[in-house]
Amino acid sequence: MKINIQNTTLKITAGLENQFPRDGRPQIIFSGRSNVGKSSLLNALIGRKSLARVSSAPGKTITVNFYDIDGKVYFVDLPGYGYAKRSPAEKEKFKLITDKYLTGGLPDEKRLVIQLIDMKTGPSEDDYMMLDWLDATGTPYFIAATKCDKLNKTDFNDALTELKKLGCDIIPFSALKNTGKDEILAKIFEFIK
Repeated sequence: MKINIQNTTLKITAGLENQFPRDGRPQIIFSGRSNVGKSSLLNALIGRKSLARVSSAPGKTITVNFYDIDGKVYFVDLPGYGYAKRSPAEKEKFKLITDKYLTGGLPDEKRLVIQLIDMKTGPSEDDYMMLDWLDATGTPYFIAATKCDKLNKTDFNDALTELKKLGCDIIPFSALKNTGKDEILAKIFEFIK
């Protein structure tokens, strides 16, 4: 399947389960804590600066956002988890919409999760819970280790060694330097072909 990744539009901003598209297209899901760099990764992959809104304040994505990639695939940006400055009611709302999306797919829907983990801070408790869920459900995934440019060589190697203990594929990524972009795209294209 040939895909022009730059032919991308924001298709649906879903705040309710019945707004999720159910047309059988493969879905590449971007998951991670608030401020881990999901919007920056999305923009880097599609070669645009501001299709996915990047914010200096974490916790801005409060809906499940579906980006139509060339009419063939969806990139799905989930709300970030773990942000403390939201009210408990708001946090519960984000959790519910995310849970409904993750558990409500069609049986034949192809889904790949890109789990983003900040390479400098390492996995959070919420990241471990997400990874446990992905393993338990057999959902295919790999880790994009974001902000890798913020570590010196020794810290980078130490962090990568720790992440490798999770037992899955790890791709270090930097939005600033586009490190890992080609490797992430290769894994996406391999999954959807």
